[in-house]
Amino acid sequence: MPRLFTALEIPRNAAMSLSLLRGGLPGARWIDVENYHITLRFIGDVDGRTADEVVERLDRIERPEFQLQLTGTGAFGSKKPHSVWAGVSTPPELFQLQAEIERICQRIGLAPDPRKFTPHVTLARLRASRVEDVVHYLAGRGGFMTNPFIVSRFVLLSSRDSVGGGPYLTEEVFPLHEAPSKRGGLEIEPAQRL
Repeated sequence: MPRLFTALEIPRNAAMSLSLLRGGLPGARWIDVENYHITLRFIGDVDGRTADEVVERLDRIERPEFQLQLTGTGAFGSKKPHSVWAGVSTPPELFQLQAEIERICQRIGLAPDPRKFTPHVTLARLRASRVEDVVHYLAGRGGFMTNPFIVSRFVLLSSRDSVGGGPYLTEEVFPLHEAPSKRGGLEIEPAQRL
């Protein structure tokens, strides 16, 4: 069975901006542009019946669209860096969606995710990269920022058993509801739609 996880897709314009961050870091294995995503919940290897139940429950989620922006860069693994990433703005709707997915997974018997949810887009996995090289790489890219975009759906992705980084296959798509275009009589600035 493939490994499953829920994620947000990255629109083409934002993905192209992310691709400009590639290079300049020895020991980095860069993620392919078409595999950029924001993981919401890693589900893992599950049997077909559990996968069907996950899909059925996720399909019941009723949440509004929301706006995101990719901003800043960082690394995981302070003493021995293992990946570099682009940051994500943190609107409450993002955390509410992720928390609902987490509750659903636990209700069907999956173990709680032991890691704190830290929204990000992995740019590269690192092999024996020196801390100094990672610091230098991040210092030159700290001002990274994309235009805001609307998140109108989340997806269930699968990956083959590997060291990570794709290729990923979209198994299911779960739409979010369109948010009203006016709040309190004020027009909301249009953002790029996914």
